[in-house]
Amino acid sequence: MSESAPLRFDAENTFAAFEGLWCSGQLSVADIARLPALGVATVINLALPTSSKALSGEAEQVTSLGMNYVHIPVLWDAPKPVQFEQFAGVMAALGQQPVWLHCAKNMRASAFVYLYRLLIRGETEEQASWPMLQIWTPNPVWQQWISAVRASHRHSYGRGAAH
Repeated sequence: MSESAPLRFDAENTFAAFEGLWCSGQLSVADIARLPALGVATVINLALPTSSKALSGEAEQVTSLGMNYVHIPVLWDAPKPVQFEQFAGVMAALGQQPVWLHCAKNMRASAFVYLYRLLIRGETEEQASWPMLQIWTPNPVWQQWISAVRASHRHSYGRGAAH
């Protein structure tokens, strides 16, 4: 990505988390139209279809431009560790294909990015916490979810289990 021309998106809290993964709040129709030029192959949405910011017909708009669309609806007040595992599985299946991850405000999405960077990419706590801590400090529900995912990941992968 070029440093000279910052990308402009309608979605709030837009970040290039690392090469090949962007995260943001809810995308607009104009934002979706910009994604193919970035090489984005897949859009992953963590928000509920009933979210106040949800874009009607988002899946159809994304797929009509030749991109994949994955919806993993995560309840704000009740995220589940299995949802992170679903996300990690999708990312593994996509390999090096560029992905755009979003939710309503990039709070859910940035927490998923944090765990992905920490647990899957093996980054340090300081590296992994960006951009999450630029956006928010997880509340008690999300702190508990993060701890549960970390514990589950240690249990699943920390004892020589086959990956």
